[in-house]
Amino acid sequence: MPAMTTGKKTERYTTEFKVKAVEWSHQAHRSVKSVAEALDIHPMMLSRWRKEHREGKFGMKRVKRAPAEAKKKISEQDEIARLKRQVSELQEENDILKKFQRFQAEERRKRTDSSGNTDESTA
Repeated sequence: MPAMTTGKKTERYTTEFKVKAVEWSHQAHRSVKSVAEALDIHPMMLSRWRKEHREGKFGMKRVKRAPAEAKKKISEQDEIARLKRQVSELQEENDILKKFQRFQAEERRKRTDSSGNTDESTA
């Protein structure tokens, strides 16, 4: 009886590709999820490659070039993350300035209320 085929194609990746993906995922400012999304692979696959790399299953030299499209996606993701951090910092600064402005307004009101109403206390 012949073996059954499901028609499902399994993607094969080169060892160089796997090693480069693992190297990217080890960089401090990149997460496994963002690298996996940029390379269009599942994060669990990248995690498995990282484990295999730790165990020494990828005994090979380093690759110097990465796919241009993947580099562009990762670069865009890094820029988006940087801008999100900047927006968050600016929002926090803006909130602090608003609170300080409210504080100053309350202090001015307290000073004008306490200094201008001496006639009511004598009546």
